[in-house]
Amino acid sequence: MKQSLFESRYQAQWRAFAEQLKQLEQGKAKPGDVVDFPHQYRCLCQHLALAQERGYSSYLVDPLQQLALRGHQQLYRHRRQLGATVLGFVLADFPRVVRQQWRFVLMASLLFFGSLLGIALLVYLFPDLIYSIVSPQQVAEMQAMYDPAASRLGRAAERASSEDWMMFGYYVMHNTGIAFQTFAAGLLFGLGSVFFLIFNGLVIGAVSGHLTEIGYGQTFWSFVIGHGAFELTAIALAGAAGLQLGWALIAPGRLTRGEALRLAAHSSVQLLCGVMLFLLIAAFIEAYWSSTTGITPRIKYLVGAALWLLVIAYLSLAGRSRHAPE
Repeated sequence: MKQSLFESRYQAQWRAFAEQLKQLEQGKAKPGDVVDFPHQYRCLCQHLALAQERGYSSYLVDPLQQLALRGHQQLYRHRRQLGATVLGFVLADFPRVVRQQWRFVLMASLLFFGSLLGIALLVYLFPDLIYSIVSPQQVAEMQAMYDPAASRLGRAAERASSEDWMMFGYYVMHNTGIAFQTFAAGLLFGLGSVFFLIFNGLVIGAVSGHLTEIGYGQTFWSFVIGHGAFELTAIALAGAAGLQLGWALIAPGRLTRGEALRLAAHSSVQLLCGVMLFLLIAAFIEAYWSSTTGITPRIKYLVGAALWLLVIAYLSLAGRSRHAPE
């Protein structure tokens, strides 16, 4: 192929790549504008190799080499910024997505916390109702876990003496399973997420109402108030992510269901990533703080209240600066 034909065929592509480079070097590039940057860089390197192999003029080869060098610097400089990307997600992107999807978050919260509080009150007033929701064996296990005489709270007899780090792993796996189940079930046109939000709310609420009614309220509530700020919020957010997937299937608008689902999955997965972060924090608090009996309930209540306020403030206010517009 003649050099003139080679240039005319790929000149527009090289100019587009040069413009992407300029945006990156000036710090003005948005993530969506440079999503194909690695692919464009590989194409440029291929063109450079062809130009060198065919012995094209230095008037063509030298500019391509300069573009390739600048592209290499930008590509690997941004790869090293993974930590900055993660920090940006935690400090701004995640709470911003929560606020953007407030309708789904509100609906999921009403389903989950509404069923939790409603059944807790009913079980407290009508104690025998607990056995319609939780089996007698599970009720006995819960009573043993939150017995004021227990050496470690919130642990079944076979795990009472487990190391805290082992319990941390157990809580992560258990809670992550619940959250992912609630999220993925949204693919059933949202009905699966609705079911698991209500189901988990009923189980947690029934247990809390029962333990309060039999006089274990102080040990139970002082145990859950700390990590509950992150764990219960995470379950509601996982449900919101699932409801968003379901709504994309129910009401895709002018898009195909597949395209609507793809677009909804972008923010849903962001919500789920934040949920995983919340569950890691919850598991750490539950293993190393909530279960200990060496701290008075009064202190646990104060710390727990502070954590709830922190979560609310974080989701409501983080990412609102002018450098992180919604």
